[in-house]
Amino acid sequence: MGSFLGTLIARLPEERPVVFDRSRCEACGHVLGVRDLIPVFSWLVLKRRCRHCGVKLSTFYPLIEGTALGVAVWAVLTVPAPLVWPTAALGWVLLALAVIDYRHFILPDVLTLPLIPAGLALAWWLDPGTFGSGLPGSALLHHALGAAAGFLGFAGLAWVYRTLRGREGLGLGDAKLLAAAGAWLSWTGLGSVLLWAAPLALVVTLAAGVIQGTLSDKLAGRSALPFGPFLALGFWLTWLYGPIRLGGLG
Repeated sequence: MGSFLGTLIARLPEERPVVFDRSRCEACGHVLGVRDLIPVFSWLVLKRRCRHCGVKLSTFYPLIEGTALGVAVWAVLTVPAPLVWPTAALGWVLLALAVIDYRHFILPDVLTLPLIPAGLALAWWLDPGTFGSGLPGSALLHHALGAAAGFLGFAGLAWVYRTLRGREGLGLGDAKLLAAAGAWLSWTGLGSVLLWAAPLALVVTLAAGVIQGTLSDKLAGRSALPFGPFLALGFWLTWLYGPIRLGGLG
């Protein structure tokens, strides 16, 4: 899965085929064989170089492969057994979205939008009960409201920012990701996602400004910072540990 995520992250923003194309060396274009594609192991055995052209290989793929494994282990150690696979799948998609947004400032709909029906389906699976009138169970209703509130709230905030500042500040990709968070967490978890994401984004912005010597530009809003990675992390942590409550995690 980590190897696939690396390919997805590298190719999807460039609109290259993700599934129906062989893996190739990015430098010489040579088609890679099975022994070149064993996660982490091949990278180490080949001493971080392409077998065919000798160019030094990036650490990107082994880092993504290792992180994907970490996501799976984290899921196994944190959630009940029936939720391990949905949780791991969520973590892998959020990992891909975070890295793509960090590198390209986009959150592809093909990854973000399917999370919404997936979250609603999981909510129904966990609580399939119905009201006496035959309407969907209360859990599904709360999660659907969460999806709507997440999108409309962020889209409204983006509109206000654009109106006041005359330029884009938050993209609709962020609104769609928060809608996905609402679908998985219900409306009660949206505040926690933002309580994780906003302070982390602020700390990273300030730290980067100090290190790069661009603090004044960052404080004045003259440099861009992708918010998707912080939303993804807040989404993940809230899913694993529940909404933040006064005095600690719920």
